[in-house]
Amino acid sequence: MKEATDIFSEWATIGKDEGMEKGHSQAVTEMLDTAIPKLTKPFTAIDIGCGNGWVVRKLASLGASHVEGIDGAEEMIIKARRIDPNGIYHYARLPEWIPEKRFDLVHSMEFLYYLKQPQEMLAIIHDEWLEYGGWLVAGVDHYQEHERSLQWPEQLQVHMTTMSIDEWYKAMENAGFSNIKIWQTDTKENSPGTLSMLGQKAAYS
Repeated sequence: MKEATDIFSEWATIGKDEGMEKGHSQAVTEMLDTAIPKLTKPFTAIDIGCGNGWVVRKLASLGASHVEGIDGAEEMIIKARRIDPNGIYHYARLPEWIPEKRFDLVHSMEFLYYLKQPQEMLAIIHDEWLEYGGWLVAGVDHYQEHERSLQWPEQLQVHMTTMSIDEWYKAMENAGFSNIKIWQTDTKENSPGTLSMLGQKAAYS
């Protein structure tokens, strides 16, 4: 099995990251349109699995006063820093890396299922990454109800943790999130779309 970070580094060198940006744009826009109105502006944000940094730059344009990105694919971070030299981009492995500050919004697209224990990462995000009252919004395209996506681990020769919509909801709940919303975005005739998850950390401990 390959490391997902190695695959994404390779994709960055051949320009495939631009296709990923285009392919995920509608789902991410829907996710942010749902999450950002719940925040008090100006807000702080971080993008997990930021790739070439396109969501980091999008968040800055949507009113974030401070925004960072983190990715485990070195070539993606090199590209992000080249495109946006003033941006804050971290090259690090997760779940081990913890940010120095907490954020009002944590965004993640197409990251969680590459982990062997995404449930643990959700709890870490809740406990260590978010400010009190902060929100997580995350999207995954590989999930049980998306039948075509079930072939991806074998096709790419990479580990993916397959969970159902109900299992993702319970994982959010078990991680401590409240006001949870789970919905499918960017649905098409031949695709159930991105499974999007929104949840809030309680305003007080």
